[in-house]
Amino acid sequence: MLNLSKTHHLFPMKMSSSKTDGGGGGGEEERDWTTSFLLFAFWAGLMYYISFLAPNQTPVTDEYFVKKLLNLKGDDGYEMNQVLVALWYIMGLWPLVYSMLLLPTARSSKSKIPVWPFVALSFFGGAYFLIPYFVLWRPPAPPVAEPELRRWPLNFLESKLTAGVTLAAGVAITAYAFSSGGDVWREFYQYFQGSKFIHVMSIDFALLSTFAPFWVYNDVTARKRDGRGSWLLPLSLVPFLGPSLYLLLRPPLEATSDEA
Repeated sequence: MLNLSKTHHLFPMKMSSSKTDGGGGGGEEERDWTTSFLLFAFWAGLMYYISFLAPNQTPVTDEYFVKKLLNLKGDDGYEMNQVLVALWYIMGLWPLVYSMLLLPTARSSKSKIPVWPFVALSFFGGAYFLIPYFVLWRPPAPPVAEPELRRWPLNFLESKLTAGVTLAAGVAITAYAFSSGGDVWREFYQYFQGSKFIHVMSIDFALLSTFAPFWVYNDVTARKRDGRGSWLLPLSLVPFLGPSLYLLLRPPLEATSDEA
């Protein structure tokens, strides 16, 4: 898992300053590309694995499952695995959680790459589309003006109602998954071993759960409220529910004045 006490080593947020107090030429910050390279190499290896090495023993069944989950098939009497159904719906909520973590406080003021295309694509491909942004991210985030907080999408992403509904849905979906018996979980594990669709989606869930504590930490730091909300950091290690609870309880984002 992520070491929150050394988060500056995890992503390319650490730049070595070459600025001098004297009159020496221009003084720009030099970026440390080491972590970016390692994270990109991890993502490239991950994409190779899911494309060519992940188990793919049940392509016809996978197609059937996708159609059932998208409600493209009528009631044919087949009861879907409860854990699979729960995973499918929780994966639909993860991009919303990352939207609330990334768009307000993880926009990059040093990179010209906007975050919103990666967040939008994550609704279709989860962490597989978010990790490239993690590679390119260069903090700190630009200041947020008061009018911006009142406009879409920040007014929606900062809303306690949005966070509360997301958390409530996550609790309901998790309860549904764990209300199933051991046979259902064993069946899901068999699917994981043979189904590319379920295998890739399960890895995606694990990736989103692993990266979330870092972005919760980044959000806590960006809000600069004397440690308020930092007590929620250990809870962010709980997949989905921890970050969702943080979003509900986090302090509001401070806006900068126009004359700042």
